[in-house]
Amino acid sequence: MFGLRAYVVTRVHGFERRLFSTNHFVGAARVAVVGGGAAGFYTAARVLAKTSNVGIDIFEQQIPPYGLVRYGVAPDHLEVKNCISKFASVAMDPRVRYFGNTRVGTQISVSDLRSVYDAVVLAYGASEDKRLGIGGEDGNNGRVGVVSARMFVAWYNGLPEAQDLHMDLTSHDTVVIVGHGNVALDCARILLAPLEHLARTDITNRALAVLAQSNIRRVEMVGRRGPLQVSFTTKELREMTKLDVDIICDRDLVERECSSPEGHAYLLHKRPLRRMMDVLLKHSVRPEDAQKEKQFHLRFLMSPAEVVYSGGQSVRFQTNVLEGLPESARAVSTNNCVDVPCAMALRSVGYASMALCGVPFDNVRRIVPNIAGRVVHNGDAVRGMYVAGWLKRGPVGVIATTMQDAYRTADALVMDLESGAISNPLTSSTSLIDAMLAQTRVAKTRVSYDDWLRIDAHEIAVGVAHKKPREKLTSVNEMLDVIG
Repeated sequence: MFGLRAYVVTRVHGFERRLFSTNHFVGAARVAVVGGGAAGFYTAARVLAKTSNVGIDIFEQQIPPYGLVRYGVAPDHLEVKNCISKFASVAMDPRVRYFGNTRVGTQISVSDLRSVYDAVVLAYGASEDKRLGIGGEDGNNGRVGVVSARMFVAWYNGLPEAQDLHMDLTSHDTVVIVGHGNVALDCARILLAPLEHLARTDITNRALAVLAQSNIRRVEMVGRRGPLQVSFTTKELREMTKLDVDIICDRDLVERECSSPEGHAYLLHKRPLRRMMDVLLKHSVRPEDAQKEKQFHLRFLMSPAEVVYSGGQSVRFQTNVLEGLPESARAVSTNNCVDVPCAMALRSVGYASMALCGVPFDNVRRIVPNIAGRVVHNGDAVRGMYVAGWLKRGPVGVIATTMQDAYRTADALVMDLESGAISNPLTSSTSLIDAMLAQTRVAKTRVSYDDWLRIDAHEIAVGVAHKKPREKLTSVNEMLDVIG
């Protein structure tokens, strides 16, 4: 059963702030969650709901919690961020402690955590992106080349380490985006949306100022396969139709792919894709019929070959043909090339997770190998180690997908706790945990959830003054100054 949890409460900006907490749970299991994003919080929420006799510490390298919900979700998708209220209730649970500004792998190791916690859940997501692997990708003589879409999203969402992103929105009227997923569509929409639309969101004022100077009037979003193989969703496409832009595509190709015997049979079992093709055909025009000032050009059957620097910058693409059935179609090069001039290109071809020292890692699939969320090494389960989210299954799916995935991991963890398979009260206790943390830099640099609430209140107050939901702080020093 629990012991006493003592704390002093004061009120700051309308919320209760715990100034001191002993957080002693006599006989409770201790769980460390590495990653304070959706996967980490959903895992913690499920564990808390299924067992009362537990204490959870969440470790997050950023000062703010919530991961990609804060730094990855498009600023005009405020409804997607509603999950934050659930995460806040988790963080305010007396059984939970939040360790923001704490880097597992540098300040503290996974081995350190395993030595004092009954269970360690790895939920730190995917912090890198896949490269195109083409010549000229990294720029030339001051030209930008190809910029990570992941970092572009992080820039306009206020991630501190993305604020010095080198990009070009002025030397040409076109940006090329390589990839046919939702992130690519988000980037295209932000580049083409009117400023008055974005000004009502939580996009940073710094990003708004840069976009106000943008000369971009055309976005070319390019994929190697055809319309039936795109990865974006109907919802994202519909949002593009609400902007005052021409949506351009090869309508003949779309109609041909949809009406072919193979395409027709495929779409009978893919109703969402069928609806999306209907939306595309309803709202798109042929290139020769485009008339609006801003244009979104959805291109198919083109693979990037190199970035060419000659009197500017262009992306050279090889054109493709499809071989095989729609569900497994392969893009095969024709060896014909098309050059697309642009100010810069964004690559949006997938995120990638990184390995942590002391953690099994599949370098091909870029995930931590697991069975039902239990980490495995050479086919055997690693006692007390679990994984959730993109690190578990790869960078696919939406927040609801992550929730269900995290719940399954949490169920496995609780099952092991209840069976006694991992609980070890002789080596896991709050005093041992705090003693270990005191020996590292964690105690000195930690930002608590109460600290975060001060930052949160500050951002909201500044945002209200600018008629926005919030104005995000974009540097670590700014955040630390607010905490005081």
